[in-house]
Amino acid sequence: MKKEYLISILGIQEVDGEKNEVEVITNGHFITKNGHTYIGYKEYDDEDPKICSDNLIKIESPEKVTIIRKGDTSSRLILEKGKRHQCFYNTIAGDLMIGIFTDAVEADLHENGGKLHVKYSIDFNNDLVSNNEFKINIKQKEE
Repeated sequence: MKKEYLISILGIQEVDGEKNEVEVITNGHFITKNGHTYIGYKEYDDEDPKICSDNLIKIESPEKVTIIRKGDTSSRLILEKGKRHQCFYNTIAGDLMIGIFTDAVEADLHENGGKLHVKYSIDFNNDLVSNNEFKINIKQKEE
């Protein structure tokens, strides 16, 4: 039987000096397999709850995280401490390649959950778009 987890995600984005915070609390899955840890959850559209995206966060090492989103918009972001990656981002307006530079990756994960904190910046054509961070808390749900 799969264990269920409560996943709390706080996303912080700073654009042109203005900060915006979004918090999502949802049910999801949390497993370790073949040396990698995975956090999976669905994210529902605020305006139309029938629309959702599937999100998978893969913690590959203490310094590397990959976020894969599938749905109306899809993306594959590679977040690796101290490195810049060109990443695919699909939007309604079309496909984009964006730059992701990761400042910090902090993971404190164990069998029953834990925390993940990542700070990164996004650029487009080498121009800074935003500074971002997310904090994820994972807790095993009570049976």
